[in-house]
This record gives sequence, structure tokens and C-alpha cells, in this order.
Amino acid sequence: MPLVIGVTGSIAAGKSLVCRTLVELGAEHCNADTLVHGLYAPNTPGFARVVAEFGEDVVGPDGTIDRRRLGAKVFGNPEAMRRLTRAMGDITGAIKAEVDRWRATLPENGCGVMEAVNLIEPGYAGWCDVTWLVVCRSETATQRMMARDGFDEAQAAQRLASQRPWEQRASAADLLLRNDNSREALIDAVRYAYRRLWELRRDQSLPHSQYHVWRAAHPLPAPAGAAAGA
Repeated sequence: MPLVIGVTGSIAAGKSLVCRTLVELGAEHCNADTLVHGLYAPNTPGFARVVAEFGEDVVGPDGTIDRRRLGAKVFGNPEAMRRLTRAMGDITGAIKAEVDRWRATLPENGCGVMEAVNLIEPGYAGWCDVTWLVVCRSETATQRMMARDGFDEAQAAQRLASQRPWEQRASAADLLLRNDNSREALIDAVRYAYRRLWELRRDQSLPHSQYHVWRAAHPLPAPAGAAAGA
């Protein structure tokens, strides 16, 4: 069976570089953000729901949802984020379908990489063989967002404040990748970790993912309306 690696981390931590490196090593990559954005592409029910929920002004000149305008309405506002999640549609189903496709179609020595900011808390990491958490200092992430996205310091701080501290997720991860130094240092760490992962797999000594230990201590909430004891 192919390997599935879950890659997560806060904004500007370096997830994309980790995933690009894994692709160069032969893995197949899916960015959950891209997958989810397809749920509210023009002419989809999700598009209509998002516009109805957040207003016509979130639609850009090209007729698609302007993610920056939408982000300004939801980042730092947990209730607005929940409304957006409901409006978009079946995020869980879309991600699970991609992982299932990898399991069914990739060869024994193949690897799928699911990149997602929210990989751990919703339970998506449970479908992965290992979870890698990419982290950096807040100061590092702030400087990256200012340089990469054109944010000012206050905007960058707002984005960081809207996300859970990585320390709350660390015990759910099988590997912590620190990215406060050079690109080359992170790439070298990923290459080593990937090689080591396959060595453990070949020796049949790959440990059970730490995510499952973490999940046992942090169970998913019961679905709304579920009967007690069901």
C-alpha cells in the first residue's frame, strides 16, 4: 500500500517548500486549500451559499470569490469561519476522496502528500500514515508574510492570531520540521526524513502515528443532533 504523508503548519511556516521537495522526490501532492476552493467555484452551490452568506462584494472582477476580500471577513472571527465552512460544503468528503484515490491507484512504492492548514483538528490526519508539522517563530512568519503577500505588520499579526499555536498540535505530529533558518536546511531535513520514512517502511518498523494517541485525548465533538450514548 502507498504511503500518505500529512503536512500541516501555520501560515508562512514553510509547508509549500516541504511539499515541493517531496514532489521532487517522487510524491504526488494535493493542497487541501485548492481542493476546497473548488467547492465554491463559480456556478457551484457552494459559490451561491458563500455569496449569500458574506455578500456580493466578495466576488472579484473575474467572477470568482476574491479570497483576500473573503479572508478579511473571516480571519480572526471564529464564528464567521464556521459560517464559511458550512457554506462551502463537504470539505471532509473532498479530502477523504483524494486520500482514497491514492490508496487505490498509487503503486506500493508511491506516496501521496496532503497539505492542509487544518489537518489535525478535523481528523484528516487519521487517514495519513504520518503527520509532519512545519513550524517557525512568529517573527519569522510575520516577515515572510510582509515580503510575500504585501501585508503590513498588523495584517500579518491578525492572520497569525487567527490560527492555533503550533505547540497545541506538536504532540499529534510524528515529525516537527523547524523552519527558521535557510531554505537549504529545510530541504535537507525533508530529504532525510523522507528517506528515513521509507527505511522504516521497508523494515516494517514504521510506528503507529502519534496522531491517534493525540486524538484519543482530544476526541472529535459529537455531530450536532446526535443522541446521547449513540
